[in-house]
Amino acid sequence: MNRNSFGKLLKSIILVSLCFAFSSASLAQNASQSSDAEWNQPFKPFRIIGNIYYVGTNDLACYLIVTPKGHILLDTGYAESGQIIRANIAALGFKLKDIKIILSSHAHYDHVGGHAEMKKDTGAQVYASAGDTPVLESGGTKSFFPLTSFKPVKVDRILQDGGEVKLGDTILVAHLTPGHTEGNTTWTTAVSENNKSYRVVFVGSMSINPGVHMVNFPAWPKIADVYARSFQILKQLPCDVFLGPHARFFDMETKVKHLSTASSNPFIDPGGYQKYISSFEQAYNEQMKRERGG
Repeated sequence: MNRNSFGKLLKSIILVSLCFAFSSASLAQNASQSSDAEWNQPFKPFRIIGNIYYVGTNDLACYLIVTPKGHILLDTGYAESGQIIRANIAALGFKLKDIKIILSSHAHYDHVGGHAEMKKDTGAQVYASAGDTPVLESGGTKSFFPLTSFKPVKVDRILQDGGEVKLGDTILVAHLTPGHTEGNTTWTTAVSENNKSYRVVFVGSMSINPGVHMVNFPAWPKIADVYARSFQILKQLPCDVFLGPHARFFDMETKVKHLSTASSNPFIDPGGYQKYISSFEQAYNEQMKRERGG
């Protein structure tokens, strides 16, 4: 092959490679945009149990915990979810200015993307785990596995494992269950309904992000051990009411349909909580087996 022919061949290879790269990036972007739209549809707000209300989108779960001294907002969805969440809070008869504390399940853009604007609009303080604080304050860039960035937000109080958030007559306890993010947090509280007390678990996300490995993963060498410990923590938490950061995790739409007609509150679902843990732990074990060549 002469020099001119080789040069033409090399240019062709480069062009094909660039086209493939641009095509792959476009497909990934379109898939992400599709998920964003699919998860960010309006959903009618409702009271779940006790003083806990659902104010999120059709899939991005956001919770308003109401107390006589003000309210706690757990997760804010995408930045674009703000309009839905604000409308839902108003529809329930509550005021934004009464939100005193903003919490998070984990520092990914689809759960904390609206933190900065919500903090600005309410004057509330943002509390977060030590692991997720740098991620929140950097807008998602200071993470072992950066995803889509979001508007940075200042954290006012850093919580350790077992840390309590108290407001009015409500206490939320932070249980660190890292893996999905450095500071992935499972929250627990107790509520009363019909003179009975129920233990509520807002479970953290336990899925493994695409592209993250459990074996030989330099970005987080001990991540496999971290996940294993988090599963053990979750299995030991007593749970009556099972909630989570995505509505599909706890089959929200099905439960809502039966909320007004069922003889007991369908969100009282300890079996669903155990199934949730088991399903993600099984996925973790299967990935471990694949990566170890088993």
